[in-house]
Amino acid sequence: MSFFKSFLLAIIATLFLTYVLGVSLIELLDVDVYMGEKLIEPLMAISISALVMVLLVLVALAIVLSVFGSIIFVSMLVFGGLVMVMVGIFWPIFFIAVVIWLITRDTKQRV
Repeated sequence: MSFFKSFLLAIIATLFLTYVLGVSLIELLDVDVYMGEKLIEPLMAISISALVMVLLVLVALAIVLSVFGSIIFVSMLVFGGLVMVMVGIFWPIFFIAVVIWLITRDTKQRV
C-alpha cells in the first residue's frame, strides 16, 4: 500500500474513531459545548474536535519526519565523510593494488 493511501486511511480512521468515541462520550457525560452564547450541536462539536485532532496528528507527523529525516541525513553525511577519509588515506594502496592486478592478470583468452 502506498504512503498516501495509508495516510488517507489513517485520517479516515481517526475521524471515524473520534466521531464514535466523541458521541458516546458526549452522551455518557451529558456535555454541552458552547461557543460564545450559542449551543453547538453534538455533531458539530465532534467534527471540530476531530479536525483539531487531525491537525495535531499532521503537526506531529511533520515534526517526527523532520527529526528522523535530520537524523538520517546527518548519519549519511557522517558515513559519507568516513568513506571519503578512508579513500583519501588508503588511495595509494588501492592504486598499487590496481596496478599489480593490471600487470599480473592473465590476458590470454581461452576458447
